[in-house]
Amino acid sequence: MNFSEKLKEIRKNEGLSQEQLAEKIGVSRQAITKWETGKGLPDVENMVIIAEIFKTTLDELLRGSAERQEVKKTVFVSETIYDIDREKHFDVNIGNAAAVILSSGTDEKLHIKLSSETIENLDEVFKIKLDEKKNKLDVNCLNKNKLSRYEAEDSLKVEIILPGKYSDQCEVAASVKLLVIDNLHLRRLEYDGNAAEVMISNSSGSLEFTAKTDYDITVDKITGRLDIYQWKAKAIVHIPEKNIVNVINKGRKCNVYYIKEGHVTEYENSADGENELSVSGVSSELVVDLTTI
Repeated sequence: MNFSEKLKEIRKNEGLSQEQLAEKIGVSRQAITKWETGKGLPDVENMVIIAEIFKTTLDELLRGSAERQEVKKTVFVSETIYDIDREKHFDVNIGNAAAVILSSGTDEKLHIKLSSETIENLDEVFKIKLDEKKNKLDVNCLNKNKLSRYEAEDSLKVEIILPGKYSDQCEVAASVKLLVIDNLHLRRLEYDGNAAEVMISNSSGSLEFTAKTDYDITVDKITGRLDIYQWKAKAIVHIPEKNIVNVINKGRKCNVYYIKEGHVTEYENSADGENELSVSGVSSELVVDLTTI
């Protein structure tokens, strides 16, 4: 069940009309109709409000069961904390997980937190291996007990908090259902791997995504650069029209399309020269969904 179907179902289960839900969120009824018919997605702020109204999580809204449940408490947690004393290039290999959350912290430490509602012995199943070489730190999440890819993508959440003061560049390799980039500020982030849903909010710097599969990205604002490098794949980027930036086609046999209110439309790029959204690679499509919310 996709997001539009789930929103409609849980709204009806709670006995709310579209008008009532729109009033609670602070949007128009037409916006609710658009979301429930799959013609658009809420921005990050409204997605958070919806999750709060229905007492659920962003993860459940985007990919979880259609059953209405109270938010489950994370029972099993394993955290690794490592002191950082100088600017670092972080190279992180996660493997498979249900969700990865990336953010910048306020202390001078690297935090890697694994959590799951079903994997009891996280310390025995996974090992965080750190290998420091001058200004580079390699971080590997090793699956010691050979947990299946299905189990990892169904139950493991990885939260990475980089030391804001000493974060220059970060490379992340992973295969996840949900990737959240929230309050992340560094010169460059390179993400290499699959991510069915990507949510970016309150972040800045150069963000680069590389994959052979499709991306569905929701971003509140691009401050810096968002570059999507794909091979014969499609990326949909949902962004408020008021925050649109230069859109550039850097690829070979790549196409760019704009969608507004569910229809393909002509669009003239803004004159903003500092921030940009680009597609590169081979035979790929970038679909820019201009939201008005």
